[in-house]
Amino acid sequence: MPELPEVNTVRNNFHLTVLHLNIIEVAVHDDVILRNSSPKQFKQTLDGRRFVDTYRQGKYFFGILDNGIHILFHLGMTGDLIYYFTRDDQPKYERFRIQFSDGMILGYNDPRKFSNILVIQNLPIYLQEIKLGPDALVISQEEFEAMFANRKTSLKALLMNQQLIAGIGNLYADEICYQAKIHPASSAGALSRRHLNVLYKLMREILQEACDREAYYQIYPDNWFWKWRSDDTKVLKGKGSVGKMKIAGRTTYFVEGYQKLIV
Repeated sequence: MPELPEVNTVRNNFHLTVLHLNIIEVAVHDDVILRNSSPKQFKQTLDGRRFVDTYRQGKYFFGILDNGIHILFHLGMTGDLIYYFTRDDQPKYERFRIQFSDGMILGYNDPRKFSNILVIQNLPIYLQEIKLGPDALVISQEEFEAMFANRKTSLKALLMNQQLIAGIGNLYADEICYQAKIHPASSAGALSRRHLNVLYKLMREILQEACDREAYYQIYPDNWFWKWRSDDTKVLKGKGSVGKMKIAGRTTYFVEGYQKLIV
């Protein structure tokens, strides 16, 4: 599932590629991912308009049209935006395409069709309706620390709760916990002010570093944990055994002994 850095990369590419270009054609091949509009309504919303800006909050990325309407691109498991000029390059699982005045085509590719594409008339009201929390790169330290007060849930469950803080999923939650040397099953409400300071600092550093590297895992720092989140890794040299368990319904990796369990 794309998390904040992956969605941020998609948003940046969109921002750099199609802003201020006139939309001259919209074709819908499969409308299952259009969650609140028919193909006809979707085409009417976009035809003749221009995207003039973008907005991202957590894993939610919006293209903003010149009339103020927002188009939500929620990528789901396998959604992606593919840019091309000739139909020979059309992606295999394209669900719709948007053609621009310079000949560029944006094809929305989604093999598993878990994406959510919505036409949003009023963004603040929509965000309030879905109760989306503040972005993990925007939230203040005071807001972050307040989330933990009297919480009985696990640290990892709290970090992945999109209504409290938006953008962190399975991969980056494990990375944050590993670098903080805190077990992901630790009780969120039992963490000290010092623990929270460390978590907040590392959360911002890790997510920003991943964004700066365009969510390209192969060039992530060598000391990051993500490459060892595998059943093939039994021991992390100099640190301990790599453990695996379900936390908040998600497969979770950690290093036994190296990451302290706080309850």
